[in-house]
Amino acid sequence: MVEMDMNAVVDSLSSTKTDRARPSREEAEAAVRTLIAWAGDNPDREGLIETPNRVVRAYEEFFAGYEEDPDEVLGKTFEEVEGYDDMVMLRDITLESHCEHHMVAILGKAHIAYVPTNRVVGISKLARVIEIYAKRLQTQETMTAQIVDSINRVLKPKGVAVLVEAKHQCMTTRGIRKPDVATITTQFTGVFRDDLRMEQRFLQMIRGYQER
Repeated sequence: MVEMDMNAVVDSLSSTKTDRARPSREEAEAAVRTLIAWAGDNPDREGLIETPNRVVRAYEEFFAGYEEDPDEVLGKTFEEVEGYDDMVMLRDITLESHCEHHMVAILGKAHIAYVPTNRVVGISKLARVIEIYAKRLQTQETMTAQIVDSINRVLKPKGVAVLVEAKHQCMTTRGIRKPDVATITTQFTGVFRDDLRMEQRFLQMIRGYQER
């Protein structure tokens, strides 16, 4: 299991910002044509003529997270919790991302929990935050830390716990080619970091679900 400190979070957040002008759709499609030709095929043959357009449209889905603000998603909260002050947990959230080193898929699941202070957020918003960060070029370690940082910053809870388990196609389909290897990253803050019982409860709830 891997943990990152919050300094790494700040660095990773700033690295997603750029002053460079975004290329046009036509330029993006031309780049795909170049890659097809570089791979050894003819981008003008019938089966590949529409491929650049399809690839660009697919990239719009794969990397839609750059167009959304996770802090805004978490901004709407509810204070009517009738004194609830225990863990709120979502487990087994499907995660699809792309490795920033090879631009191939990272596929897995995320489990997330937080202990609210005096307000809660809609549970779908937590899953949405994971989706936003996943839909960017990523490393799993950075993504895990970014998710926790957003929840801490906006909700100011008593603690946050995140565990991500995923398989990286840059490792399973190329290079060392180890298809059964999963990468696990965790980040714990507040009560989940300071109280071993809370960390254990979080992990036991994940294991209990997986063993059903």
